[in-house]
Amino acid sequence: MLRIHIENLGNIAMVECEGRIVQSEAAFRLRDAVTSQREARIVVLDLSAVSAIEGGGLGMLWYLQRWAQENDIRLTLFNPASRVRDRLCHVNSMLQFDIATPAKMTALVAANRQSSVAA
Repeated sequence: MLRIHIENLGNIAMVECEGRIVQSEAAFRLRDAVTSQREARIVVLDLSAVSAIEGGGLGMLWYLQRWAQENDIRLTLFNPASRVRDRLCHVNSMLQFDIATPAKMTALVAANRQSSVAA
């Protein structure tokens, strides 16, 4: 089962995922959560609590990457657990996911705060 929590931080939508993305139901829930964030300029998928991802989940990440590009949204994956990271690295040469490090995420959130204050 996949649980999703969304938190909006200015132009960033943090989509926190917990569970497994191995069945089509979970993949479709992820799609619906991400595509509902049309106002965000950056969508961050926090995968730190995802224990497994299989072909359907990887295919959905590819779909979401394309959707984000078409809608001028940056899709970033954050902190995938080691098993998930292994799966992503295996297919990353073909799909080119943006996987943020904790330092990169800190800088991204800080830059978002500064642009929000300046506006």
